[in-house]
Amino acid sequence: MWWFQQGLCFLPSALVVWSAASFIFSYITAVVLRHIDPLVPYISDTGTIPPERCLFGIMLNISTFLGIATVYVRYKQVYALSPGEPKIARLNKAGFTLGIISCFGLCIIANFQKYTLFYMHVVGACLTFGIGAIYILVQTILSYTMQPKVFWIRVIVLLWCGSSIASMFVSSVLLYSGLYGTDLVQKLHWNSQEKGYIVHIISTISEWSLAFSFLSFFLTYIRDFQKIFLRADINLSGHSICKTPNSFVADEHTLLIGGRL
Repeated sequence: MWWFQQGLCFLPSALVVWSAASFIFSYITAVVLRHIDPLVPYISDTGTIPPERCLFGIMLNISTFLGIATVYVRYKQVYALSPGEPKIARLNKAGFTLGIISCFGLCIIANFQKYTLFYMHVVGACLTFGIGAIYILVQTILSYTMQPKVFWIRVIVLLWCGSSIASMFVSSVLLYSGLYGTDLVQKLHWNSQEKGYIVHIISTISEWSLAFSFLSFFLTYIRDFQKIFLRADINLSGHSICKTPNSFVADEHTLLIGGRL
């Protein structure tokens, strides 16, 4: 059995691979069509103009679905392994809520492009990365009590994520403060001699770094999800869909945990 066939580890694996592919494919398409500069554009700029905008939106919508599924399975895993512990239960519920909100923000990013609806796009980015960073923090705290070996890896990823957010925030505020001109939101091509170019590059590098810090965090779920197996037991009464009696019973046992973290 291959490693990605063990348990439900295909969920975080697919999330990471598919999301990275959505960034890379839209970037390649935009560069080939000369819609953007090849040197570190904003991720959002790679999905601004058709046809890459269509590819970007479709692929990120699928990433949203994979993200929700991954967050839910993680929630059920922690719930199953820590019954009767109120502090962990509260953190787990908070993490689940934050994760769902972050995934919803990714859906907003996918469907409200920076070039057309900038403020909605920013709202989506804040939900995805801002709330998502808090989700990473909550999961790191949970790892401290449940997975000491994985805890330090997630701490490193959390610090990477936090430093990327800080760098991106400061550089973006400076860039769009008006010191380097107006209408920079719709600017897709930059000249290295232009005023503000260095700040722009710092901002874009920080954004790519932030995105891949998120993907790196979900990579830490793979080993955990290898111990989770999905099984459905369904009992049907009756031989016709139209004449199914009221005693219809569907008994589904969804998450069976195999092994321990």
